[in-house]
Amino acid sequence: MNIAILLLNQGRGSGEVARQHVRHLLKKDNKVYFLYPGNDNEIEGAENINIELHSDIMPVHEYLPAAGDKQRQVARMTHKEMLAYLEDYEYALREIIDDVDILIAHHANLSCVAVHNIAKEFNKPYVVFVHGTGIEPRHEDLWDDRNWQLIEDAIINAKGLIVTTEYVRDYLVKPMIDVQNDKFLILPCGVDLDDFKPGNINGIKEKYDLPDTYVICPGALTFSKGPQNVVEAAKEYSDYALSVFIGAGELQEELEEKLGDQGKFLGFVSSEDKAKLINAATILVAAPEKKEHFGIIYAEALAGGTPCVAYKGGGVGSIITPTEGILTERDPIILGNKIKYLLQNSGLRRQMSVSCRDRAENLYDYNELVEELQNWLKQML
Repeated sequence: MNIAILLLNQGRGSGEVARQHVRHLLKKDNKVYFLYPGNDNEIEGAENINIELHSDIMPVHEYLPAAGDKQRQVARMTHKEMLAYLEDYEYALREIIDDVDILIAHHANLSCVAVHNIAKEFNKPYVVFVHGTGIEPRHEDLWDDRNWQLIEDAIINAKGLIVTTEYVRDYLVKPMIDVQNDKFLILPCGVDLDDFKPGNINGIKEKYDLPDTYVICPGALTFSKGPQNVVEAAKEYSDYALSVFIGAGELQEELEEKLGDQGKFLGFVSSEDKAKLINAATILVAAPEKKEHFGIIYAEALAGGTPCVAYKGGGVGSIITPTEGILTERDPIILGNKIKYLLQNSGLRRQMSVSCRDRAENLYDYNELVEELQNWLKQML
């Protein structure tokens, strides 16, 4: 197949999912066009397409801590603003559409509208990977009604819809748009089982001067990601383990002051170091304010054999079961006490670690997930 995959921007979580899909589809002898603004020949073997924007303001799903004032949330765009960006994406698609069998649009926003318009014009099938970050703003009364109507039309007319969990399908998409279950493919995010694996920790504790026992909290230091809840929880278990945060954001200075010598903030780290830090951690913890649609960090922890303690709700329960960790009420004190309980029970942690790796190998291997995706796409042709 000749497949076009379109992103709104380079992306983080959903962007990494798209990149892994591109790499594995290429391995299966597909031709893949990979399009987003700023693409600088990112993936070897792909037809990497840089979408030229009419503005130096990047459209984003959620505000990114590092992007400063050079960003604009698509859900807050006027109709005129969105149409201007739409032309940029459509132009790039029109240049390659003759050689494309099927298109994949990531996110329910202007990216899926662009794909819908070009696919309709050239009579090509398309599917939409509906991530929660595109749908959620509509639940919060965002999106200009005219923009939302374009998005809704694009989703209804797609040959199929991809979501990472039943939670995204049943609680985010279907309450907004009338779509039958048989139109959905539930395809979890995968994980690199070679980078994230027990034992892949060479030199990481020495590099960051970490003790043998520590609790890791990955993610941006923003309110929605909930690092403030983990700092509060740390009061309950700080006698047993150091808290280590990877990521940056506007809350860092405030949280460093509150946590004191009970933790460390490492800032942004490389992908290689992130994997090793998660693999070497005693427990991974997360306590986001919003309910996670999937949560790639949990799958990464499973692959690394690292038990999780996290807030319940959203799609997390599809990843972490009682044999791999503990899901708690959305309360920092309860969270902290459960972390303390697991820190006190090394035998239980060892059992969970084995189950974590088994679950990752069985459910989150990108080779198998992309095989499923490829077979599903072929049905659309």
